[in-house]
Order: sequence, then structure tokens, then C-alpha cells
Amino acid sequence: MKTLPRLRIAQLPTPVEPLPQLAAALGGPTLFIKRDDQTGLALGGNKTRKLELLLAEAQAHGARTLITAGAIQSNHCRQTAAAAARHGFECTLVLYPPTPQDAIPADGEPATGNLLLDRLFGAQIIWTQRAGRDQALKDAFQAAWEAGKRPYLIPYGGSNATGAAAYVLAMQEFVAQGLLVDWVVFPSSSGGTHAGLALGARLARMQTRVLGISVDEEAGVLQQRVAGLASATADLLGEKLTFEPEDILVNADYLGGGYGVMGALEQEAIHLFARHEGILLDPVYTGRAAGGMIDLIRKGFFRRGEQVLFWHTGGTPALFAARYQDQL
Repeated sequence: MKTLPRLRIAQLPTPVEPLPQLAAALGGPTLFIKRDDQTGLALGGNKTRKLELLLAEAQAHGARTLITAGAIQSNHCRQTAAAAARHGFECTLVLYPPTPQDAIPADGEPATGNLLLDRLFGAQIIWTQRAGRDQALKDAFQAAWEAGKRPYLIPYGGSNATGAAAYVLAMQEFVAQGLLVDWVVFPSSSGGTHAGLALGARLARMQTRVLGISVDEEAGVLQQRVAGLASATADLLGEKLTFEPEDILVNADYLGGGYGVMGALEQEAIHLFARHEGILLDPVYTGRAAGGMIDLIRKGFFRRGEQVLFWHTGGTPALFAARYQDQL
């Protein structure tokens, strides 16, 4: 497999831990967790792994400014802003409310959660609505280019072939930790983590099934996206492998009220992980994916005696966002 340039940022390997109290409470399979909430940068998360490769690519292109986009409580944007500060880049974030019904924060409104951290890390913030995200990104890139700031555009979620390759490396890391599991379960949205894990499992010839719990997309859309990204990542790494949508395991039964809307499913998962294992989930990604996993356990989807790993992708700062305070 081809080796890509890498800028060491994350604290790796992240731990793998058993979840005995939660497993006992649910009465299903044996449970473990991979702690990518502990990657170290700006309170951790899965995007730090991707940024190791993306920033190395940016440096190779002589970039001086990182530009990316996400929702107001984007974990990806928070970690990008922190990585930029640490390695001497300027950073521009295009942020938008999670739904069209949500307002853009007013000038002077107190920032909470990830948005507070974005500002602490010195990121320039450009506000838009989700429908205008792509155009706002293009405009921000063009403005930075014309100002001589040498911009490098990081896609939404860091989910291109370069970013996804980081999760091929992550799967190699997990294999080296020596735990054999039947399932790996995690939140899936922009598709980079999902594509990397699926490709990493195939390259390692693992029998483990890699199941993404969708947080915002219908199954067919996500399968198509992840299959294309996994194939592109394989090509980048010099591997002659292709994926079809049916190769990608997705469960989209837990979309709830939509992206960023916390309901009873997410609330229960957050409380169960906190009270049984002392582990914090977030309201958007890991809360939804863990809630889906818990429901699948209760329905008998995983057989008793199977070993299931929940891959924690981080997101803890969103717990402290004002929009979720009256729900926790």
C-alpha cells in the first residue's frame, strides 16, 4: 500500500476498552469501544486523523490558509481550526445552521460548544445557510486566493480520498491492537470514516462487518457515496479494489427529527453511556449511532456471544451547546 505524507497531530493509538456495565444492562453481545474521542487535538475526535494527511497535503502545495465548512456545532470545523492554529495556517470556516428553520447567530450572541472553540482558535467565520454552503465555500476560496493567502480547500467532513485514507490506517491500528470483533459500529454522514474503515477491513481480509449508522442520509445515498469514496481511496493508495453500493453496510432507521435534532433515542444513549461507563457521547453523531446500536441490541440484531465494537468518533463539545442544554 502506498504511503502518503503525514503530519503527526493525533495521540495514537487510541485505546480500546470493554464496556461491561453497559453490556450487562442491555443483556446482549459483548461490547467494546474504540476511543477516537481521545485523539488529543482540541478535545479529540475522528477528524484529527484525517487532518494528519490533509494538512500534510496542504503543506506540500504551499498553502497558508485552510478553508472548510460545517454546521454551527461542527466537530470537523473545530478540529480544523485547532490544527490550523497549531501549525501556522490561517483558517476560514463557512458555518450554517443545521436546519433552515434555525437562525444564524446574531452579532454579539454568546458562543457555546464547538462555536466557542472555533473563535478561541482564531478562525474567521463566514455565515450562510446550508443550501448556500457550496457557493459560499467557492467564494471564500476565491477571495483568499485573490488576497494572496494560498488557500487549501478541505471538503465537508474532511471526506475525500486523502481524508478517508486516514481511516484505513486507523483500521490497521485497530488490527494491531489484537481484538477480534464481529461488528464495528459508528456514526456515518459525510462518508470518509466509513469508506476508510470499509477499505481497511477489506485490505486486512477481516471477517468483521463494518456498519455505519446514518445520522442524516437515506441508506441508498450513503451507500453510493461511501462506495465511490472507498474506491477512490483504494486507487489513491495504489490498491486495485473497487466497491459497489451493496458492499457498504448502512442502517438509516434512526434519522429521527433530522440532522442535529436530539430526541429520546440520543438522550437515552448519552445517559446510558455516562451512567454505566463514565463515557460522554455527543448529541449529533455518537449519540444517534449509539442509540441505534442500543435499539438493534434490544431487537436481537446482534447475536448473543458476538463481540461488537462501538467506534467513538468524538464530539464532546457539542454537549455544551446552548441548543441542547434543556434536553440533557
